[in-house]
This record gives sequence, structure tokens and C-alpha cells, in this order.
Amino acid sequence: MIRSKERWLMIRKLRNKYKNTRKRSFWGQFFLVIILCIFSYLMLLPFIWAFSTSLRLPADSFDLPPSFFPTEWRWENYAYVFKALPFMRFFRNSIFVTVIISIVQILFSTMAAFAFAKLNFKGKNILFIYLLSGLMLPYQSYVIAQFFIMNKMHLYNTLWALILPYFANPFGIFLLRQNMSGIPDSYIDAATIDGASKFRIYWSIMLPMTKSSIVVVIFMKFIEQWNNFFAALIYINSEEHFTLPMGMKTLQGFRSAGNLAHILAGVMISLIVPTIVYAFGQKYLLQSTALSGLKS
Repeated sequence: MIRSKERWLMIRKLRNKYKNTRKRSFWGQFFLVIILCIFSYLMLLPFIWAFSTSLRLPADSFDLPPSFFPTEWRWENYAYVFKALPFMRFFRNSIFVTVIISIVQILFSTMAAFAFAKLNFKGKNILFIYLLSGLMLPYQSYVIAQFFIMNKMHLYNTLWALILPYFANPFGIFLLRQNMSGIPDSYIDAATIDGASKFRIYWSIMLPMTKSSIVVVIFMKFIEQWNNFFAALIYINSEEHFTLPMGMKTLQGFRSAGNLAHILAGVMISLIVPTIVYAFGQKYLLQSTALSGLKS
């Protein structure tokens, strides 16, 4: 009887403790969701304001006190963007430049990262340090020399002047090299014993194992080149070769006196492609770039 009574008291204590834990867990998750909703709203607020302003009347853009929603919803602001500028041409130029740079960059970066991480050759560490020094130089410090090179190659005022200088990506090489260094050498040894070549090891083993890091590099460089205004300002002087950042500058007009609603309408349209890219790559962006569960 005494033992059964003690057992019953212990069960009651555990049950009460479990109920209290569930209550604390529920309220903790509830407040966490509230906090996350608040921060999400603060993050989305600039985009909501930009979209709202893109539908305003020109006179309502600078009202004081400002109103969050337009007094009249003017969807024709978006139609004006396509009428005032060859917007689709700017869009195609940006797609062409960004896609080619992203593909070539990731190809060169993964090959160089594989060489620095898994191949042994003389001067590898010195060459890697020299490569990383490229991260320490701002673009403005060598743009003049780069301009003369592009001019000598007769590439000035062409889209290739925006593409060729960006084939090398020191940051992408560094990130992928660090990721590939964490892959055990036993995979490479096993593949070598089976007769796989260096390229087969790179293509069939290293690339699939670093997929998340590759997507991160692609996404970062895609956004960087999609918004690259400075290079287009230096190398392009004809409207035929304008990219979207230069087109947005054209919408601003002389001394930035353009219609703010039209400018933000163009900005909202230019956000479509990065949003689609993020939607398809978010599961890789959210994954940890460090490989787990691998044992040598």
C-alpha cells in the first residue's frame, strides 16, 4: 500500500510538472511569434510604403502629414514606365549580364575552390593569400586601369565591358574553399581507387556536397550584379545598352526632379526577378553551409 501510494504521488507530481511545462512552452512560443510578427512588419514596411507610393498621384507623394495609403490608386503609373522608357530592353540587358556573370563565376569559383581545398601544388598557400588580397581592394581603386583595358579591347559601350571584369570572384572562391575543406578526403581517396579522374571527383562529389554554398554564392552575386549601377555608369553611354539601374536613373530625370510614383513603379518591377530567384533558392539559403554527419 505504501509503495503504491508513493508511486501515485510521483505520477501526480510528474503530471503537474508536465502541465506547467506545456503552459510555459505555449506562452513562450506565443510571445516569440508576436515578436517575430512585429519584426517582420518592420522589415516589410519599406516595401509596402514603396508599393503604396508607386500608386499615388504625383501631388500626394510628399503630403504632410504623410498618408500610408494613396488617395487614388493609379495603376497607370506602371504602364507609364513602359511607355516612357524602353524598359523591356533594359530588363533583357540586365538578365543577359547577370545570368552570364553568375554562370561563369560559379564555374570558375568552384574549380578554383576545389584546387585550393583538395589539390596539392607548389605555392598553393601563397597564391591563395594573393587571391584573398583582392577582397581588400575597393573597386574604385582599380577602375581607371580596368577602363583603359576595356577601351583597348574595344569593349567600351558594350555589355561585355560589364561582364568580363566580373568573371573572377575572390569571395566566392574563399567561401567554397572553406566549405570543400570540411569534406573528408576519404571520399576522394575512394573515388581515386575506383578510377575517377580529378574532374569526375570535382563534378560528381564536390559539387553535390557543396550545393547549399554554391546557391548562396549565386544568389549573392546575382543580386550584386542586378543592382550594379557604378560599372554601367562607367562603361555604358548609349541607351541601347542600359541596364535596369541606369534605367531607374533615367526615370529620376534632370536633377532628380522626376515623378516619385513613376520611379518607385519602376523599382517595384525591377524587384520581380530577385524575388523569384529568392523564392526558388530560399531552402538552400536557409540550410547551413557546414556539412554535417560526415565521418572520415
